[in-house]
Amino acid sequence: MRAALILGAALAIAPLGSLHAQELTIERVKDGLYAIFGSGGNVGVRVTSEGVILVDDKFPQNFAEIQRLVDTVTDLPVRYVLNTHHYGDHSGGNAQYLPLAEIIAHQNARDNMVRGNQDGLPRVVFTDQTSIYLGGVEVRAYHMGTGHTNGDAVIYFPDLRTVHTGDLLHATAPFIDYGNGGSSKGWVATMNNILALPFDTAIPGHGAVMDRDDVTAFRNQMEAVRARMTDLVRSGMPAGDAATRIRTQELSWTMAEQGLFMQRSIPGLQEEIAAEVGR
Repeated sequence: MRAALILGAALAIAPLGSLHAQELTIERVKDGLYAIFGSGGNVGVRVTSEGVILVDDKFPQNFAEIQRLVDTVTDLPVRYVLNTHHYGDHSGGNAQYLPLAEIIAHQNARDNMVRGNQDGLPRVVFTDQTSIYLGGVEVRAYHMGTGHTNGDAVIYFPDLRTVHTGDLLHATAPFIDYGNGGSSKGWVATMNNILALPFDTAIPGHGAVMDRDDVTAFRNQMEAVRARMTDLVRSGMPAGDAATRIRTQELSWTMAEQGLFMQRSIPGLQEEIAAEVGR
């Protein structure tokens, strides 16, 4: 049941239409770095002279297509997979990759996978940060705090000034997964930590490649949503009114009809803010 709930959440936050179109596409982001788009979360593909480092691996049914697309840019094998978090549209291919590659995730992400009875548990975990060195390339994985979940990893390619954030960045609107340790306050702090890195390009969990200004705008909207909810809570707003009263054209997330921000994040956000202001 838990695994089904996790997969259901992942399905609900995927980009519109992507779940019905199983065809995946691969695009060059920078020299030696590609992104695979389509159903499920965006996959990062870092090609080195000794093999490939993947960031996330979508759903189980995407494994063969991911492998085919990787083969279009290199004849070298996948050696490592870094999971940005536990959701099934980002880590669903783990079981098929485990015989081929080492899978690495944050300790909390693995714990969430265990709790959800997910297949393909990572054999290697980290707490604060770790690095992979392959073919003269360094790829870093950071845990910069809570946000989408309590086990989010930010993957940084220092030589390319690029980050892959998983669902800490989303093209439409985020999902604050309070059931798995998510936090809007933590998310702002995590975004500030990401922005402290020297990068100019970001691969989000869903949607098109972003630049630094897009990441800043995402952080700013999270702050603005928190500020609006704080004002509403302090005004004595009843819990049932939050989803209606928080809506404003100035905050695109609150106008998004699809996804889990308005459907499931708002009640938890109100509770989080109420606890902060003592209501």
